[in-house]
Amino acid sequence: MQLYKKLILGGFSMKSKIMLLLTALVPYISFAGESKLDTGDTAWMITATAFVVLMTVGGLILFYGGMTRFKNVVNTVMMVLMAYAVAIVVWFLWGYSLAFTEGGSLNAIVGGLSKFLMNGVDYKALSGTYPEWVFATFQSTFAAITIALAAGAVIERMKFSTWIIFVILWITFVYAPIAHVVWGGGFLFEAGALDFAGGTVVHINAGVTGLVLALLVGKRKDYKKTAILPSSVVLTALGAGLLWFGWFGFNAGSAFGANEVAGVALLTTNLATAAAVISWVLMEWITAKKPTLLGAASGAIAGLVAITPAAGFVDAIGALIIGLVAGIVGWFGVYVLKKALGYDDSLDTFGVHGLAGMWGALATGIFALQSLAWDGSPLQNGDRLGQIWVQVESILFTIIYTAIMTTILFFVAKVLTKGARVDEESETVGLDETTHGERGFNL
Repeated sequence: MQLYKKLILGGFSMKSKIMLLLTALVPYISFAGESKLDTGDTAWMITATAFVVLMTVGGLILFYGGMTRFKNVVNTVMMVLMAYAVAIVVWFLWGYSLAFTEGGSLNAIVGGLSKFLMNGVDYKALSGTYPEWVFATFQSTFAAITIALAAGAVIERMKFSTWIIFVILWITFVYAPIAHVVWGGGFLFEAGALDFAGGTVVHINAGVTGLVLALLVGKRKDYKKTAILPSSVVLTALGAGLLWFGWFGFNAGSAFGANEVAGVALLTTNLATAAAVISWVLMEWITAKKPTLLGAASGAIAGLVAITPAAGFVDAIGALIIGLVAGIVGWFGVYVLKKALGYDDSLDTFGVHGLAGMWGALATGIFALQSLAWDGSPLQNGDRLGQIWVQVESILFTIIYTAIMTTILFFVAKVLTKGARVDEESETVGLDETTHGERGFNL
């Protein structure tokens, strides 16, 4: 307005008016194809990355550690921590390149190796408005937490050496291709599948992997024969709190900038999670007459999982419904489905992450708003049923591909380590002492 008054009312010559106008417009002139570093976006993406690190090496460690029997706490923590460390190294060696580069004739499924160990990626190179090195690091934490989640299905009985080999193979042949297919330019990306922060890539992927591993390794020898009690539900609740906190980086960070979409993800994530806590606890209260802390913590995770693929695409009403249903779906997976099918998923990776992830991916197609199609995915040009079908395709592909490849990689790791399961004596004594020579609690 002040510029307008100067131009119209001020006593300037025409030449001076033109120069004044051009000077005022310089900060807003940009040229097609150019990217400019935004310090605010960069700061937010670094912060969001740190949040996701805390989710894994803080929140998930406490969440899983508290759910485990006292004799296997150290082993559980080590499986999560080493999964994180190994996955990060594999990611920067070749995982990032396989997920986020052009794959030539195989591009529908996987990328290439042109960015092996960040080869050719200058530290000043940008991914949008922030450094590509930051983007690669942000994405590395997603890969790491996905395989760390799967550990919960086989704790207390899988050999530590087998697990390490499996992590290397799995990041290479399962996570990187799925990430490429959905996010990196693969066929589901081209089809318009919506996955804001990892409903298929992270949670269905981890849940199906956990279920397959649990079936292949077999049940714990005392499963349903003796009481298997968590070492500390308080630690689990604290872990859930840190996961809830870190998930804001997970979801709001997937807006890839300090922008209004990050604000959408912030609100929807918080609301859906709170709703899922309430619905899970209500299901316990109705069926068992006892609302539990473990149930409340599990409900929070189910809500976080379900809203992940939808976080930037839905409004408050959609988030509320997604969260309420997620709590019921997670409760069903843990207390009904697992009992009916009889599998031993130690920490309910499939029941919570797998099933809630499937619900969230489907719900994204149901509740995504055309007005929030910020990334160029306009609900299949406004076709709601078409979008729902694409979401179903992404769910089915992830389930089938992950199940087949996980089975193959498990047997490869099993052969390389001469067996995937610990001996019976080690399982009885506990893996803390037999594998690591430590105790989680010296009481």
